Amino acid sequence: MLTPSRRVPPDMTDDQLATRARTLADLHARHTPLVLPTVWDAWSARTAVDAGFEALTIGSHPLADSRGAADHEGQSFREVVEAVKPIVAAVDVPVSVDLEAGYGQSPEVLVDGLLEAGGVGLNIEDTVHSEGGRLRSVEEHAAYVAGLRAAAEAAGVPVWINGRTDLFGTVEDRASVLDEAVARLQRLVEAGADSVYPVLIHEDDDLISAVVSALDVPVNITAHPVKHDLARYARLGVGRVSFGPLLQAALTDSMTDMVAGWRA
Repeated sequence: MLTPSRRVPPDMTDDQLATRARTLADLHARHTPLVLPTVWDAWSARTAVDAGFEALTIGSHPLADSRGAADHEGQSFREVVEAVKPIVAAVDVPVSVDLEAGYGQSPEVLVDGLLEAGGVGLNIEDTVHSEGGRLRSVEEHAAYVAGLRAAAEAAGVPVWINGRTDLFGTVEDRASVLDEAVARLQRLVEAGADSVYPVLIHEDDDLISAVVSALDVPVNITAHPVKHDLARYARLGVGRVSFGPLLQAALTDSMTDMVAGWRA
């Protein structure tokens, strides 16, 4: 396990990090939904900002793919921190980072590494990949989120915490765990999460509506940049949209089509 070592990016101060974190919070307040394109390298980050987006998120899956690594914590936390640094440095907007289940690190180490890389927001999920993919209990995950909130406060940077649950992916009948998922998400909010992220319900309008109506914080839903549309998510009251691995997948499809005619 890493030991905490409070560092900031060489071209940023603690005050600048705090300003970016407050900007990210303000963007969530001003946009329903706030769309955070999911990027994985400096090129994709610059492209999204040049297209007019005011904040970004770095996805663990596309970042791993871009580096020839496996998702589900196939990289060490130190490797992730070092990979995130040039992405954040390439743009001048707030960047959130998907930190999976925490890479076996304490909340303090996780926040220190995030801030060292220049990130001011994070995703944290309840699937513990290093322990056979088990799902954290409600209280265990809430305690981890509470630790992240305390660490961010101690650092003086109001890091935006997006608390994720994978519960819907553990059953075939996703509606059957709706109440349990909402309770789990609500507990994360009580622990200090600023938004919540129930994955794998992005195709189900009824489930999205039910989760959104039950919570008082922005609900993050995954979108496919081609197959889905912003108006649908706005109509459902979604507070935040990210693409997960689906933007990279859509670009893969486009590239495959573009180069297919060039095969000898």
